[in-house]
Amino acid sequence: MRKIAIYPGTFDPITYGHIDVIRKSLSLVDNLIIGVSNSSNKKYLFNADERIEIIKNALFKDLRFNKKKLKVITFNNLTTSLCKKYNSRLILRGLRAVSDFEYEFQLAGMNRKLNKNIETVFVMSDVENQIISSRFVKEIAELNGDLKKFATKSTIKFLKEKFNEIY
Repeated sequence: MRKIAIYPGTFDPITYGHIDVIRKSLSLVDNLIIGVSNSSNKKYLFNADERIEIIKNALFKDLRFNKKKLKVITFNNLTTSLCKKYNSRLILRGLRAVSDFEYEFQLAGMNRKLNKNIETVFVMSDVENQIISSRFVKEIAELNGDLKKFATKSTIKFLKEKFNEIY
């Protein structure tokens, strides 16, 4: 039986922190589904289609990840519903710092209450990537800072184009 995991998030945009979690996750599972949240509760810089394009460019063009092991999809329902749809019993979540833990712990508990057959596994990114957040990456991009340590070449290009459109 193949191990399939769901890695849900906003990925607005994908960063080296996310990529670190993806890389580590691929050593734990056979297939990883990256679920790009399109919840109406949040305000995004990039729409869902743009975020999917950015992720695919970062993973498959910039970094040459194996397309057979990864699938990138959008969703706007419960993560547990996504698990059911893709026959996954595993949700992967990245942790950066202690400040992430309380929210992630509560989220894992709620998902467990929704479906007791689904486990949440926390994956830590490497130390050099733990400080990276999409919010900071967007702020650095908006202020025309150097993003090479935080995102792939194609992601940086998307960010620059987006902020050129805005200003």
